[in-house]
Amino acid sequence: MHKHFLVFLGIISSTLSFGQNETQQYQDVAFLSNDSLEGREMGTKGELIAANYIAKRFESIGLKPINDSAVFFQIVKKRLKAHPHDTLFSGGEIEGRNIVGFLDNHSKNTIIIGAHYDHLGWGESNSLSTEKAIHNGADDNASGIASLLYLAEQLKSKQTNNNFLFVAFTGEEKGLLGSNYFVNHTNHKLEDINFMINMDMVGRLDSLRRLAIYGVGTSPDFLPVIHKIDSPSFQFKFDSSGVGPSDHTSFYLNDIPVLHFFTGQHAQYHKPEDDLELINFEGLNDVSAFIMNVILSLDTMEKLEFRKTKEPEKKRRHFKVTMGIMPDYLYDGSGLKIDGVSENRPADNAGLIKGDVVVKIGDIKVNSMQDYMKVLSVSNKGDQLKIEFIRDGKLKKSKVIFD
Repeated sequence: MHKHFLVFLGIISSTLSFGQNETQQYQDVAFLSNDSLEGREMGTKGELIAANYIAKRFESIGLKPINDSAVFFQIVKKRLKAHPHDTLFSGGEIEGRNIVGFLDNHSKNTIIIGAHYDHLGWGESNSLSTEKAIHNGADDNASGIASLLYLAEQLKSKQTNNNFLFVAFTGEEKGLLGSNYFVNHTNHKLEDINFMINMDMVGRLDSLRRLAIYGVGTSPDFLPVIHKIDSPSFQFKFDSSGVGPSDHTSFYLNDIPVLHFFTGQHAQYHKPEDDLELINFEGLNDVSAFIMNVILSLDTMEKLEFRKTKEPEKKRRHFKVTMGIMPDYLYDGSGLKIDGVSENRPADNAGLIKGDVVVKIGDIKVNSMQDYMKVLSVSNKGDQLKIEFIRDGKLKKSKVIFD
């Protein structure tokens, strides 16, 4: 690690003014989501500062670089297109780095614990905001890195049966670049990887304590273990599939069992407002403690059996219209529950608000997200459709005009 970067880290840390009573997870999220890192976009100085911070934390915990290296970095390079149809990749090259720390328990099998640390920078791409501003990504995914570091600290002091490889991935926001590179360039034999744990957006546990766990079908050992853990307690939403929009997918596609933890979408997702003050640190601590219990329970077992799962529908849908809502992805009832409404968009103009559950649009009954997407795929701008929704237990009706 370069000396001048360590000095720079010290300068930034001193400007954050951490209180003595703040938890380590608070300090980790506060550092990574500070404006001075300018959103940690892959290939930027902010990403490098974040990478050095995580590497320094790995070192202080007692993790070791892999392959007898002196550094924790795995360099990830990606050639870029100048435009979508550029077959020569003439747009230059972007370079980031995974941070990889090893806890060697002299076992044949290794458990991967991962989270991505990159975010959207100033929001030029993938942002859901019209404002050009720093996207700090406190939940997405400084929260996941804070959980990863917590788990590393806890596991370092335990006697366990597996080795542990902690990986902070770069390039997740640009298409799972870091995790894909890792599985194709690691010196660890993939057949010796027991399973992979991924944390992406685990900092916004809501008042109902809803926690989504994806990938539970990728090994028959997962659900029996999870059901036996009663503390901390949550309302779970389980999803069997090992495929999803985060780094666990890269491991599942290489026949490795995966679990992905997620506390839910929110109105600040991929916007500049995803900031430190909105993180539920008590909830983050509970989620991290629960994941720790899962890991310790699975660590006592033989190497886990991998199972293929039914993958989500891959047929690409093209929508000519939107309603301007944020669905509640943790809702498991019938209908589409709204978690947020954009101003002056069709849903807002129809009088819908957060908490409403849409049950019918036009002639299509909306029992799930798939039904909602079907409505969007067959609708056109200017269409006026009756919409039915549940609010406070009562059925209400309105008219939505797509723009």
